Amino acid sequence: MRVTLLLAVIYLAFISLGLPDSLLGSGWPTMQTDLGVPSSYAGYVSMTISFMTILSALIAPSIMKRVRTQWIVILSTLLTVLGLLGFSFSSRYAMLFVFAVPYGLGAGSVDAALNNYVAKHYSAAVMALLHCFYGVGAMVSPYIMSLALARARWNEGYRWTAYVQTGILFVCVLSVPLWKKNEDSAEETREGAGIVNALKIPGVIPTLISFYAYCAGEATCFLWTSSYFAGTKTGMSKELIAAFGSLIFGGLMLGRFITAFASKKLDDKTLIRIGIAVEMIGIILIALPVNGYLCAAVGFVIAGTGMGPVYPSIQHMAPDNFGRENSPAVIGLQMASAYVGSTFMPMVFGHLQQAVGIAIMPVYLTVFALMNIVLLEYAYKRLGKH
Repeated sequence: MRVTLLLAVIYLAFISLGLPDSLLGSGWPTMQTDLGVPSSYAGYVSMTISFMTILSALIAPSIMKRVRTQWIVILSTLLTVLGLLGFSFSSRYAMLFVFAVPYGLGAGSVDAALNNYVAKHYSAAVMALLHCFYGVGAMVSPYIMSLALARARWNEGYRWTAYVQTGILFVCVLSVPLWKKNEDSAEETREGAGIVNALKIPGVIPTLISFYAYCAGEATCFLWTSSYFAGTKTGMSKELIAAFGSLIFGGLMLGRFITAFASKKLDDKTLIRIGIAVEMIGIILIALPVNGYLCAAVGFVIAGTGMGPVYPSIQHMAPDNFGRENSPAVIGLQMASAYVGSTFMPMVFGHLQQAVGIAIMPVYLTVFALMNIVLLEYAYKRLGKH
């Protein structure tokens, strides 16, 4: 019973990790008008949040050697609540950068700590479901923002999400006794490689670049899906455009739910290969020059479904590929690499779409999908030789 309750808390923590990630993308078409800035300026805010998350992920291996996982979860969730409340009170563009600091710091360490914890102690199915619950959070928040835009202002979307996060924080605090039974086995080995030595392990660097490519495409969808519909489709209300920001997250949740069952028959590598093939089908549907928004909407759901197994499968393979004692450092590096992609590439796309038009988005996503699979296949070969 204790183990089941602990898993429920871990899943809830991942819902809280997903909640803030899609708010900026779904609310930005309205936010940019209210704040009086160009559409590409969303990239700077996203970059700041992701930069703080990179910093948090890089220091995560050191933190995990000193602080219990449950306290990392609690502190990180508290920081996220502060960031969300700060955004809700922001009336000028510059204020967003101040509150982007706790907003981003709250994500990196908890992401690395929970991924490492689950990768070492649970099955691939549990890992996939963990990230499925991330999709639940990421899918719900655009609807919160859509409701706020319909009944109040975008500020309320952040404030209402902060209230939900506060409830999750309260549950996490109450769950502290659940972790005690597994504390000794759950704590990571203190003798494992540090960040620098982890980079020397065969296959780590191409895996990191592949992870960067995956998250570059994923984060671009997170931030620019609503704007893609606003810029390429007609006859859509601003509430519908904001709600469509959740399409990619719905696809991710579906893909990870399917992965949880498929992982009993297929290994992580096969799941990734199938997933990227499905993602490419979705990108093709997004790119088709058809009237209306239905085809593109289906395409984003299918692309998200294909992306579903990639992230959890790469994380779940880390202890087996690189050694259980090295997994905290490797997963911390993977998280940092992921957020490098999340930091810079949505911003780069913001400038690209401003120059040539947002219709270029499917081509942009294709480049990173191909980078993802090619580099992973290269990493597998390096691992095979060792």
